[in-house]
Amino acid sequence: MSSTIADVKLRRGDRLDQPTFHQRYAAMGEGVRAELVQGVVHRPSPAKSKHGRPYYALTGWLVLYQSETIAVTGTIDTTTILAGENEVQPDCALFVAPEHGGRVRVNEADYLEGAPEFVGEVSSSSACYDLHGKKDAYQSAGVLEYVVVAVRQKRVIWHRLVNGRFVEADTDKDGVFRSKVFLGLWLDPDALLKNDTRRLLDVLRLGIDSPEHAEFVQRLADVNSGDLPSH
Repeated sequence: MSSTIADVKLRRGDRLDQPTFHQRYAAMGEGVRAELVQGVVHRPSPAKSKHGRPYYALTGWLVLYQSETIAVTGTIDTTTILAGENEVQPDCALFVAPEHGGRVRVNEADYLEGAPEFVGEVSSSSACYDLHGKKDAYQSAGVLEYVVVAVRQKRVIWHRLVNGRFVEADTDKDGVFRSKVFLGLWLDPDALLKNDTRRLLDVLRLGIDSPEHAEFVQRLADVNSGDLPSH
């Protein structure tokens, strides 16, 4: 790789196309995190414990669901190339495995390409773009469900893609979010915000034990039935 490319740094606010961003990002080596959102470079700040705790809980919640749901996989902090001038690193993503009809693929360089069905972000200092530019990027790419844990606002915001636009979902009467895409993926937002992992995982286990989760698993067992509802 030429020294010209290797010496170029990514600066917050730079406007780049996705191939140029990717080339520069790869040249900077490991230990650097940057994202391209709607053609603008973002450099996340160092993560504090108020970000790390809900991130840890959210990851464990998704891992438990994935462990009980065939043909479903997930990632954390993984470069994901979306449509347009967007290359992001979602905190968490959940998607149907490509071999079971999912929409995400792993390219030759081992990066993800395509829109995961579910994306989760823990937002503190990054709230301004997680809830605006990044939300727009996920929406235009076709992410079906986008959950933001807004730490400073003490809110969990669950977006669903309806007719090509994100709408904020409400919890059910019992205060629980229930995924319309990954059936049985149930989230108690209060438990997540209070770092009550026991309650968080107990509610999820109820979802995993539900009839709709069993039906979903049966549907995914057929390699040709991996298409998920698009609302």
